[in-house]
Amino acid sequence: MATPTPLVFAYYVTGHGFGHATRVVEVARHLIDAGHLVHVVTAAPDYVFTSEIQSPNLFLRRVLLDCGAVQSDALTVDRLASLEKYSQTAVIPRESILASEVAWLKSIKADLVVSDVVPIACRAAADAGIRSVCITNFSWDFIYADYVMAAGHHHRSIILQIAEDYSHCEFLIRLPGFCPMPAFRDVVDVPLVVRRLHKSREEVRKELGVGDDVKLLIFNFGGQPAGWTLKEEYLPTGWKCLVCGASDDQELPPNFIKLPKEAYTPDVIAASDCMLGKIGYGTSSEAMAYKLPFIFVRRDYFNEEPFLRNIIEHYKGGVEMIRRDLLSGCWQPYIEHAISLKPCYNRDINGGEVAARILQDTAQGNTHTKYKACGARRLRDAIVLGYQLRGISERNANVPDWYVHAPFPLQEHEQSISNEEIPFILCSCRHIPDFEVLHGDLQGLSDTASFLKALGELSAIDFERDNKDQLRERLAAARLFNWEEEIFVARAPGRLDVMGGIADYSGSLVLQMPIKEACHAAVQKNHPSKQKLWKHAQARHHSDSDKQTPILEIVSFGADLSNRGPTFDMDISDFMDGEQPISYEAARNYFSRDTSQRWAAYVAGAILVLMTELGVRFEDSISIVISSAVPEGKGVSSSAAVEVASMSAIAAAHGLKIAPRDIALLCQKVENHIVGAPCGVMDQMASACGENNKLLAMVCQPAEVLGLVDIPSHIKFWGIDSGLRHSVGGSDYGSVRIGTFMGRKMMKSMASNKVKENNSDEMGRNSTELLEAEASLAYLTTSQSYPAVFFSYRYEGGYANKLPERITGEEFLTKYASHDDPVTVVNKDLTYAVKAPTAHPVYENSRVKAFKSLLTAAASDEQLSALGELMYQCHYSYSACGLGSVGTDRLVELVQMMRLSGTLYGAKITGGGSGGTVCVMGEKSVRSSEQIREIQQRYKSATGFMPYVFEGSSPGAGKFGYLKIRRRSSPKADLAAASAVLNGVHV
Repeated sequence: MATPTPLVFAYYVTGHGFGHATRVVEVARHLIDAGHLVHVVTAAPDYVFTSEIQSPNLFLRRVLLDCGAVQSDALTVDRLASLEKYSQTAVIPRESILASEVAWLKSIKADLVVSDVVPIACRAAADAGIRSVCITNFSWDFIYADYVMAAGHHHRSIILQIAEDYSHCEFLIRLPGFCPMPAFRDVVDVPLVVRRLHKSREEVRKELGVGDDVKLLIFNFGGQPAGWTLKEEYLPTGWKCLVCGASDDQELPPNFIKLPKEAYTPDVIAASDCMLGKIGYGTSSEAMAYKLPFIFVRRDYFNEEPFLRNIIEHYKGGVEMIRRDLLSGCWQPYIEHAISLKPCYNRDINGGEVAARILQDTAQGNTHTKYKACGARRLRDAIVLGYQLRGISERNANVPDWYVHAPFPLQEHEQSISNEEIPFILCSCRHIPDFEVLHGDLQGLSDTASFLKALGELSAIDFERDNKDQLRERLAAARLFNWEEEIFVARAPGRLDVMGGIADYSGSLVLQMPIKEACHAAVQKNHPSKQKLWKHAQARHHSDSDKQTPILEIVSFGADLSNRGPTFDMDISDFMDGEQPISYEAARNYFSRDTSQRWAAYVAGAILVLMTELGVRFEDSISIVISSAVPEGKGVSSSAAVEVASMSAIAAAHGLKIAPRDIALLCQKVENHIVGAPCGVMDQMASACGENNKLLAMVCQPAEVLGLVDIPSHIKFWGIDSGLRHSVGGSDYGSVRIGTFMGRKMMKSMASNKVKENNSDEMGRNSTELLEAEASLAYLTTSQSYPAVFFSYRYEGGYANKLPERITGEEFLTKYASHDDPVTVVNKDLTYAVKAPTAHPVYENSRVKAFKSLLTAAASDEQLSALGELMYQCHYSYSACGLGSVGTDRLVELVQMMRLSGTLYGAKITGGGSGGTVCVMGEKSVRSSEQIREIQQRYKSATGFMPYVFEGSSPGAGKFGYLKIRRRSSPKADLAAASAVLNGVHV
């Protein structure tokens, strides 16, 4: 690689952890060995570089130009702090940074700028007239895009700025385990960049004083977190643990060895038998390269992790440890499983050498790019090629929609049903392959048939032959049930919000249609002595063999689609505090400790709610499999579908007869009080009480079903996904809800003051009664004294002009004490919109009532146009509240354009808003379906995202009831042998 003319490289290293610095070392080493000069711009300690490179051609410049991801502890990224620190580090001083970097680059006469992966370095290089190249497995625009939802839309400019900075980079040298990086147009792939070994395994062990007969575990979390306790009994007999990053004053048990901070990790890894740590590029690449089994614990909110995890697991190199097992010391079952793995990464590990060769070639004037477009053009291309799929131009940017269109494991058979099976699906049969239906029927639902078929396949897994190709959750689920015993299955659909939406929590009428996509829950109860346990649960809960504790075990299919753990288990007694159930607040804290398992609150929360509200006590163990085809974050109530299916199946398994309306109310308590999302009851009511091809008309405050509305035969509703993730837990939805309740409190106060201040004789009896009714409003859009539709006139005439546009939380609390909403909290430091959020439900209630009446009118173009106009009014009212989005606005505009020559009449954003799905109304005709497809294509051309279309309806959980099934024949595999094998299966 040597060249007669030394080149000057300016190598920028991101401020996140040591992983970037360690791989930079390897690339820089090869450049320096070739005779070049490398200036490293970094915040990492000098020893990281000087321990590996002793050369006068290495220059270290200590500068922090980005902060990476700020961690509140070793396993949790603080999303808001990350964005705020990046703003302080790279946004506020941006102009001065650019000026100083441009001057410095010119002063060293850099031939090439290399960035891993500092955004502003690319822009500084462009301003200095120097070419730049990035080398990485992820980019900060991708990582930060997920944080905007939690941190607030005012941070979205950071994402756009980072993408613009990266667009000045000439091309990307991409490392294995990479994330989507749409800001880079040109990509060159290289092998793993891994540091070389300095010492043999024998030399390292001799220096540590560890014999060949001792097994070594390396404990590597990037620094020992404060408050973590390590105990001697955490390790199996014959093992010692090498602790990286322990503090100088920390005392360790005798079987734990403190490594010095400057210890050369690759040598220690190669000398060890297993590693316990968190996933990062440096740790993962070195574990794979040196074939070390890796026990990893998930890290909250770091979106690089799933992609590295995929490559680790693909090459049989890793096993996940549940966080509470890490902290409680239940390590042994994971260690035993890990050392049984045979890591098989067999690809090249000379990425440092390959990358250095490419960088040298580029610095000498050669090009690796296919496109010679300007930075602005390449930024535009990046957006078209996928950036809007990530929502970066919108307030609800939320990247973990990575695999939204990947098949759900238990739904993947739906399209492969043979012609011979169709008659069995269409009839209400009592027998299906693998299972006998003891209660209920399939009602012709192909997704339920597919779910049962997949359950049957689980029961027949041959662990000796098949387990290498099975997903983790399939193995876990196969271990879950006693297949000879009864299993109870419930089904709950998502819903399309046709009209009403966020007005539900104000008492408005809403109209909801259950969609075709649904969640299935399979539940079995067993005596604790018969409960099959995963090995780590067995080690944790059954160390006392005489103690029989009821256990809850849950498998969630499609876990990797949303970066959540595939399994959850707990003692049911954890829900008890003495003789009484724990509080909802305590349960919320329990589930929030580990973000990767927070999803379990939607399922397990049903058990605590049944304990608390109905006094049910659970003495048996409970096994649950959840499989949902309702896409998450699309505004079609995926969470409600999970809650209702889980509650319904648990109730059926325990002989509890609960009316669908009451199921919905109980599930709302799960979401409000245990999950902590401030939703109304609309979603749960639609999922529980809806019927196929009908609109459910209901008032949610209080929760009352007013009836079912037939969808006229000439009208059809579709849902079109905008690709921008929606969440009722998002800050914007919660702020709008708070503003609405503030408005109600202010109006009640105004009405009360008028009654006190004015003479009733002068006002007249009717006026006094109206004001008294308004002073005691239980809900914003209902009153005991007069129809809610009349209240819109009262609002316009007496209150609209007196409500403030906005108010600070502190000002409101000082004047009114409370906004009287039990599921949200006013933050005194925030400013809330009041007028628009208050007006929306008042007028929306009138619109929904008119919409319902129009549905029964004679079919005509005027009827369809009037229905469409009401939908458009609702859509723009959402925007006035601050719950609109670029994507949903574009879809609505596309529908409006189609109306000029077609049969689509109306469209509106749905549910909690701020992204999600748009509801479209039109004629039920072939022409309408063609126009829907045309909208899909136009939206894809504009954004790079092909929207999913929700089409069709299905029965709610109440109408479906439940299935009680039992295996018709013995599993193919010998159960005793399978049980023995499964003792080594970990999830």
